[in-house]
Amino acid sequence: MTATPVIRTAPAGERPAHRDGNVLRWLGAYSASAVGDNIYYLALSWAAVQSGSPSQAGLVMTVSAVPRALLMLGGGVIADRFGPRRVVIGSDAVRCAAVLTVAVLLVVTSPGLWLLALLGLVFGAVDALFMPAVGALPARVTGRDQLARVQGMRGLVIRLAHVVGAPLGGLGVALGGPAAAFGIAGLLFAVSLPLLMSVRMGELPPDDAADGGRTAWRELGDGLRYIRRHRVLAPLMVVVALADLGFVGPLNIGLVMLADERGWGASGMGLVLAGFGAGAGASALWLTVRGRVARAGLVLSVTCLLGAVGVAGIAFVPQLWGAVGVAFVTGLVVGLTGAVSGALAQTASDPAYLGRVTAVAGLVSLGVAPLTYPVAGVAVEAWGTAPVFTSSAVACGLAGLYGVCSRGLRGAELPS
Repeated sequence: MTATPVIRTAPAGERPAHRDGNVLRWLGAYSASAVGDNIYYLALSWAAVQSGSPSQAGLVMTVSAVPRALLMLGGGVIADRFGPRRVVIGSDAVRCAAVLTVAVLLVVTSPGLWLLALLGLVFGAVDALFMPAVGALPARVTGRDQLARVQGMRGLVIRLAHVVGAPLGGLGVALGGPAAAFGIAGLLFAVSLPLLMSVRMGELPPDDAADGGRTAWRELGDGLRYIRRHRVLAPLMVVVALADLGFVGPLNIGLVMLADERGWGASGMGLVLAGFGAGAGASALWLTVRGRVARAGLVLSVTCLLGAVGVAGIAFVPQLWGAVGVAFVTGLVVGLTGAVSGALAQTASDPAYLGRVTAVAGLVSLGVAPLTYPVAGVAVEAWGTAPVFTSSAVACGLAGLYGVCSRGLRGAELPS
């Protein structure tokens, strides 16, 4: 029902995204912020464990997830209304100030868990603004034909941030405690600010600009109706939801119990996760170099089905290195699923709605999917790892089948 939008927002350029200085400045800012995120979460968890019991530490870590889930949709409205660049810069500035303030307080006093909980609350609320705005930025930084490549570059940064962030945060904790790690995270957020300010942003077409007389609630309703009526975005959101619900629990909770059950230990679990990360990174690199995937909607659906096979397969491979190999292949296909779904959301959406589209996708991934953690844990204790991984694979498989059966999504293409 909704036609492919004519997007006139990005600065025109003849260079591919990986050679465009404007895109590279945005990527540098995003890299600094992503590494800072990983260091922040490590420092927060370490400081919480040192200041209280394990259950109290878990509560501190949960505090940041609640405002993020509750406010995510509102964050999408704000990103669309005020522009994603302004929202991202403001969010990063607040995160920088909050983290550096806590770092100083930890040096001069011992404030206890309440300060960490307050930081988590503030950080989670700001994340609800930051994440939809970050998702809406690429369409204003480059042309539509480069958005798939940008999604591949973003995927590489995410993998790199996981690889670099944890050791850097651990080094900070070892040398100066949580205060030092918080300080490093805050400085990285600070580094991202001038880079973001130097990025040229395209403007929305006048007809698509938000009406100043509309309330935020009405704009949210408009965005949800826009997604529901869109022939590509509506089924895409269903596929993303089912895939995340099926995949997040086994990877984050089930794998811990599987490693314990097989006697692989923490190092073995780390190798399996590394295999997945390497596969996902390889997919992101391939998309960065290639720049486009033909028949993207069909590829998205088929990789969901292949990912489902991989999720189930991990639980039935007795040897560690076999599980690492399966995880690598699963990462390849699931990484491609994520990159292609992000590129389709970017190219199919009218840019005036991108913040709200990103917010809906993010709400599923970061708000609803984590709710499967306790369910997965209880289910593994009751029935073992194999049935739970298989059930999760069924959810991923349903995502792929739904995509294949959806005419709009199956026929969706990325611009050439």
